[in-house]
Amino acid sequence: MYSGAMLKSLKNSFLAGLIILLPISITIVVVNFMLDYIGEPASRILFYWLDISVRNTAITGVVINILSTLFVFILITVIGWLSRYFLGKFLFNLTESLINRVPLIRTIYNSLKQIVKTFGENKMSAFNKTVLVKYPNRDTYAVGFLTGDTAGEVQHKTDQHVVNVFVPTTPNPTSGFLLMVPQEDVIELDMSVGDGIKMIISGGIVVPPYNTKKGD
Repeated sequence: MYSGAMLKSLKNSFLAGLIILLPISITIVVVNFMLDYIGEPASRILFYWLDISVRNTAITGVVINILSTLFVFILITVIGWLSRYFLGKFLFNLTESLINRVPLIRTIYNSLKQIVKTFGENKMSAFNKTVLVKYPNRDTYAVGFLTGDTAGEVQHKTDQHVVNVFVPTTPNPTSGFLLMVPQEDVIELDMSVGDGIKMIISGGIVVPPYNTKKGD
């Protein structure tokens, strides 16, 4: 019995350590990715004048990669700022028109644009509340987001008050299923929409804290 308790304690400690280290590890991976795939290519253009033997030294290479990455982000910010004005909008529309003439690139670009529109610019405000619904069968639950009352023909031809619930997929929440669920079958949760998204993306690893006394 003591051995089992000890193993359980070790398991819990391991999981706690994993939860603490996972965000740090992901941050390191993301930063390393940006330096390798944004900073390094940009540094070849920005620091072409620097002798290659100097650029290839460990410390200098890291410094110019960081500077190049910062420059790229500043450039993106400036482009975003210009896009608010006539000249910026004209250049942006011209670039988008050229992209839309290339078949494969057009498909990729429009797909990414749709994703950004769906989850960018506070579009998540379309999600009214995080909820639980029985899906895909009556014995299991899925986390979803209430988007409003069902309208039109669907509501007219049902005998119950039906609401729209979007159930995202894991780990990509930009795809999912639209469910029309009777309102009495929807369980509203206290967690915010942002916490619900984090829970779905992490596959249930990241769970927001909950005061059980509050839920009684």
